[in-house]
Amino acid sequence: MELLRVVWRQYRWPFIGVMALSFASAALGIGLIAFINQRLIEVADNALSVLPEFLGLLVLLMAVTLGSQLALTTLGHHFVFRLRGEFIKRLLDTPIARIESMGSASLLAGLTSDVRNITIAFVRLPELVQGIILTLGSAVWLAWLSAKMLLITAIWLVVTILGGFVLVARVYRHMAVLRETEDRLYQDYQTVLEGRKELALNRERAEYIYQQIYLPDAVHYRKNIIRADTFHLSAVNWSNIMMLGAIGLVFWMANSLGWANTNVAATYSLTLLFLRTPLLSAVGALPTLLSAQVAFNKLKQFSLADYQPGFPRPGAASKPWQTLELRDVVFHYPDNQFHVGPINLTLKRGEKVFLIGGNGSGKSTLAMLLTGLYPPVSGTILLDGQPVNDSNMDAYRQLFSAVFTDVWLFDTLLGPEGTTADPALVDEWLQRLKMAGKLQTDQGKINNLNLSKGQKKRVALLLALAEQRDILLLDEWAADQDPHFRREFYQVLLPLIQEKGKTIFAISHDDHYFIHADRLLEMRQGRLSELTGTEREQASRDAVARTAN
Repeated sequence: MELLRVVWRQYRWPFIGVMALSFASAALGIGLIAFINQRLIEVADNALSVLPEFLGLLVLLMAVTLGSQLALTTLGHHFVFRLRGEFIKRLLDTPIARIESMGSASLLAGLTSDVRNITIAFVRLPELVQGIILTLGSAVWLAWLSAKMLLITAIWLVVTILGGFVLVARVYRHMAVLRETEDRLYQDYQTVLEGRKELALNRERAEYIYQQIYLPDAVHYRKNIIRADTFHLSAVNWSNIMMLGAIGLVFWMANSLGWANTNVAATYSLTLLFLRTPLLSAVGALPTLLSAQVAFNKLKQFSLADYQPGFPRPGAASKPWQTLELRDVVFHYPDNQFHVGPINLTLKRGEKVFLIGGNGSGKSTLAMLLTGLYPPVSGTILLDGQPVNDSNMDAYRQLFSAVFTDVWLFDTLLGPEGTTADPALVDEWLQRLKMAGKLQTDQGKINNLNLSKGQKKRVALLLALAEQRDILLLDEWAADQDPHFRREFYQVLLPLIQEKGKTIFAISHDDHYFIHADRLLEMRQGRLSELTGTEREQASRDAVARTAN
């Protein structure tokens, strides 16, 4: 299996060490059976030393077996830790547009369900490994006792194993279906959680979501999990009954065919009884390994960035930038249903620029292009006349702090280059944002983020300002503020931010405050233009009427 091959490549020598312990455990198990056969069955040794020797072998077998199982389980957890860490790092390094095309539900399922299934598989893997090794080692021992009986017993066991694999293959197919269904169920959970307020108001919609969307997915999951469990239990019971049948077959060969004496038959039966539990555990562990392979394949399907171990720090600019230019920049989404550009835009250091436009006009897409979060399909971004490309994109992004409409709050205030935020700066802006009495901070950490939407936007602005970057991008920041603070924002806070040397790029619909912008831009059907003269005056009087045309 590919999953085990990956473990082998990454942990070759620890894996070899674990296998050596497993072989030692198997050898001790067979040795214990040989001790019982020679000292307690054939010879019936009455010496007092037999019991201490027997107990010593039991303790040694227990210690080595436990050691091999713990070593393999620990190795598995190290692998899962590494797998999860690499997955998270690849997520962080993957372009935003690609992440958005995948959807958060499938990624969340990957981080939870898939990683959990791989973890469970490695917890059960010692049972599978030990069952296989004990079976092979016991075969050598049984061949020494009677080759003819081993041949018949081996055929019986092969039939047992093949029957189990046929049943387990059905388990694998249903596991693959279950994994696809889990993606849909996570999407259903997300719908219920994220849309809880709307669903509480509209019970008809709630009924539709429950009856027409969730229940079909849940029923499909239930049907396949029952079938998977049915074939799994059938495989376990098949193996169990066939192992008991093997014991009867041994005594038939010994007594009816005369292939061995009673002592050999008893030893054969004892060995098969010894193998019964490890073999059944191995059959029981196999579906978890198959489920882990399904999960591993699912994780591989995500077209994430290649794993890079570090977070390279882009070097600081040798001199402050003066102009930022988007030249003939074009972008379209993968489905080609929306097209932006060609866009030509020049920003000068220290400007305060407002962007207006109707819903779906491309304002947020332009913001993503400007910040370098979306790569242009064609065209060039230039900083002081120098092209921005893959090699210096991270450094270019360091120019921006942003508050997007779908704001996410972090609970730690960071300053430039990840340092601790300036306490004096934080205190100043807590006062100016009127959050000093509502937000508690302790050594740069925010203690309580249970805030209204407007207050969350203020905290997001505080986080952005604490970073002290050159350009502040605000996507409809004032939309959730009350009228009094909105006026404060446009007339006091933005001019103050500009006075501190920041360049401001704000998406806005507040036409009453357009007069405070140095320049007014408009997006319309994916095209950008600058409003001047009469057009700007008309937009400032009634932006709503303009965007509706």
